[in-house]
Amino acid sequence: MGGLLSAEDALSRILARVHVLPAEEVHVAQALERVLAEDVVAAASVPPFANSAMDGYAVRAADVRRATLDAPAFLTPTLDIPAGTIASRALGAGEAARIMTGAPLPPGADAVVAVEQTDDRWRSDGHAPLPARVAIYRAVVVGENVRPPGEDIRAGQVVLRRGTLLRPQDVGVLVSLGRAHIPVFRQPRVAILSTGDELADVDQPLAPGQIHNSNSYMLAGLVQQCGGVPIRLPIARDTLDDVRHRLHQALAHAPDFIVTSAGVSVGTHDVVRTVVDELGQVDIWRVNIKPGKPLAFGDVSGVPFFGLPGNPVSTMVTFDIFVRPALRKAGGADPHAVPQATAVLDEDVVLDGRRTYLRVTLSERGGVLIAHRTGTQSSGALMSLVLADGLLIIPEGRTEARAGDAFAVRLLRQPVSLG
Repeated sequence: MGGLLSAEDALSRILARVHVLPAEEVHVAQALERVLAEDVVAAASVPPFANSAMDGYAVRAADVRRATLDAPAFLTPTLDIPAGTIASRALGAGEAARIMTGAPLPPGADAVVAVEQTDDRWRSDGHAPLPARVAIYRAVVVGENVRPPGEDIRAGQVVLRRGTLLRPQDVGVLVSLGRAHIPVFRQPRVAILSTGDELADVDQPLAPGQIHNSNSYMLAGLVQQCGGVPIRLPIARDTLDDVRHRLHQALAHAPDFIVTSAGVSVGTHDVVRTVVDELGQVDIWRVNIKPGKPLAFGDVSGVPFFGLPGNPVSTMVTFDIFVRPALRKAGGADPHAVPQATAVLDEDVVLDGRRTYLRVTLSERGGVLIAHRTGTQSSGALMSLVLADGLLIIPEGRTEARAGDAFAVRLLRQPVSLG
C-alpha cells in the first residue's frame, strides 16, 4: 500500500502535535471522571485518632485478660461515648466506656469488647442509661477492635497520582482528606461537524435518498467517553461555502479540536479537505487500515483537525484509534491506555493487506477467548458495532488469517460470557 501511513506512524505524528491542556480547580462534587493534574498528598492521617471498630465497651485489656463466659470480668461503666464526641476524662482501672463505632477511644483504654460479648442489651432508641456494672464474657488483647491513627492513610502519603481518572472511591478519599477543591486538567472542547447533502437530523423527516445524521450523535458520545466536551454543529452541505461557514462557526466556539465526518475522500463532492487547505493545512491523509483509510489530520486556523470517513463504522474505528488517544493526552490521561486482550479466530478470513479491525463478539472456551465475526463487516453497518465486544486487530501485510490464529483485540465492552 504505497503512500499510506501505518497506524503507528500516523498516531505518533498526531500525538506530537497535541499538547496537554492547562489545569483548573473544581469542587470535589464535580471531580468524578476528571483527571488529576497533580499528586495528592495526605496532609493528615486517616483516621486522625484511634477509634472503635464496633459498638461495645472500651476497656483496659489487662482488666479482662481472664474473662470467660463462665467467669466474666465485671467492670464499672463510667463513660458514654457516641460517635462524634470525645471522652470527658481518662479511663481508670476497673472501668469501662460504652462506645459506638467510629468514636474516639478514651485515654487509658487500649481495646474494645463487642457488645455481644457483654451482658448489656442496648435499647434501639439511643437513650439507654449506663448500667451500674457490665459483665465482660471474653478476654481481648491490646489493640483488638481498635482502628489506630493512620490505619487507612498516613500523613505525607501520596494517595493519588497525577493523571488518575477519578472514580467514586477516589472522590471519597479526597473528601476524607478534607480536599474541597481539586486540581484537574481542563476537558478538551471538541467541535463536531457532519457533512453531506444526504444527511437529515434525527427530528427531521427523510427526503428521498436521505439518511439520519447518526455520526454527529455517536461522535458526541465518544467525545464524552474520553472526558471531552462535545460541541455539535449543524450539518454542512456539500458546498465549499457551507463547509467554510460551518468551520468558521466551529472556530467561534474556541474548541481545542475540530472533528468532521465525511468529505475527506476522493469524490467530487468531498470538499472538506479543500476548505481545510484554505484555512489551515492537512498533514496526514489516508492511513493503511480497514475500515477507515480516508483519514485526514491537520489544523484549521491552528486548531487540531481530524477529518474522519463518513461511513459510521469507519468513523467510530478511526476515532477509537486516532482521536481518542489525542483527546486523552490533551486531558492529561495516558493516551495509550486501552483495554485489550488476546483472542483466537474461529474461522478463516480473507484480507486485502491493510491492517484490519475486525468487529467480533467474544466467548470463552477452555480459558481461551474465541473471536466470532459479527456477520457483515460493511463499513456502513453500524449494528455490527452494537453487537461487537471488540475489534480484532489483524496486522498489515496479511491476505488471510486462519481459524486458530491469535490476535490482539481492542475491547469495546466486557463480554457477557466472561462475567
